[in-house]
Amino acid sequence: MDIQTLTVWIQGRYAALKAGKDAGATSTELALITGALLVGAGLLVVAVRTKLAEKIGIINGG
Repeated sequence: MDIQTLTVWIQGRYAALKAGKDAGATSTELALITGALLVGAGLLVVAVRTKLAEKIGIINGG
């Protein structure tokens, strides 16, 4: 799934829930939102570790 599409869907769904236009999220929607957040956090960790390893290599002369 495209990350940008997923982000827009999550933002729209969250805004609808916050505005009270819906009785609540289904368990599937909550699982998708949670999964997307976990994937995003994992990607962020990988990006930071990669950049850090690159910087350490430069410092060590590698």
